[in-house]
Amino acid sequence: MLDQVKEDNRAEIASLFRKEYKLAKEESTKEINNILSVAFCLGVDIIIGDIPNTITVSSFNLYRRAISTKTIELLLKDGRIHPAKIEEVHNTVKNEFDKNIDKEGEETIAALGIKNMHKELVYLIGRLRYRASYGQNALAHTLEVANLAGLIAAQLGGDTVLARRAGLLHDIGKALTHDVPGSHVDIGADLCKKLGEPEEVINSIYAHHGHEEASSIESAAVCAADALSAARPGARREVLESFLNRVEEIESIATSKEGVINTYAINAGRELRVIVNAKLVNDDESILMANEIAKEIEDKVKYPGEIK
Repeated sequence: MLDQVKEDNRAEIASLFRKEYKLAKEESTKEINNILSVAFCLGVDIIIGDIPNTITVSSFNLYRRAISTKTIELLLKDGRIHPAKIEEVHNTVKNEFDKNIDKEGEETIAALGIKNMHKELVYLIGRLRYRASYGQNALAHTLEVANLAGLIAAQLGGDTVLARRAGLLHDIGKALTHDVPGSHVDIGADLCKKLGEPEEVINSIYAHHGHEEASSIESAAVCAADALSAARPGARREVLESFLNRVEEIESIATSKEGVINTYAINAGRELRVIVNAKLVNDDESILMANEIAKEIEDKVKYPGEIK
């Protein structure tokens, strides 16, 4: 959630903002308005704490955070902070970022051999650079899924380029979740329908989160590729508390069954081992119990990938 301005500029920026803040407290409300204008125009929180030579830019929106950091650096070089200048520099930086995003989107689809994609989708693909899920960069994840889906589809006799296209767009809704209400699945599917994407692409968007059954080789390849990319060790990170809660929930589901002595969630919660009393549970009953536990975990617990 926190980005910090480049090391070589921190001392000067912090000094400049502290000067403004000091004047604001001691002399007039004009400087207060200048400080507030920076935060309001950029749409972020600017924190000037007790840490020497440090300014912190705080926002959950990575795109806005990156623009804000660059804007503050340019304001420092100019040496003036007032509402008109803040807005001018912010607009200049935003336009520059948008051009770079368009360029990155075009380079991405060209590298994957994809043609005839709507400009709005190309822009949103580039914007995925500024979106993350459990610490995993959305564009890196999307590229990984697209390449894996193409390889899987090729092995199964599917359309490689179409599979890459579906993989590239399967999470496109995430680029708009800060601006449009709803889940990224519905946002992405509605957008792709509106812009005339193939049915395989739309089905892949729904299917990779289980909203629909995969109806083609390409859709199934995207689902498999998404699971591989999201669940591989080191791909994502999560808050310790939520991880512990999920592991406890998985274990408690199994321990609630009659005849279970103990349970162990291992391999970062991706594998569950259940110890039962052999006098109370025979081999046939153990198979039924395993299926019941698996079904209950699938219904009640949210988790990436697959639990063994």
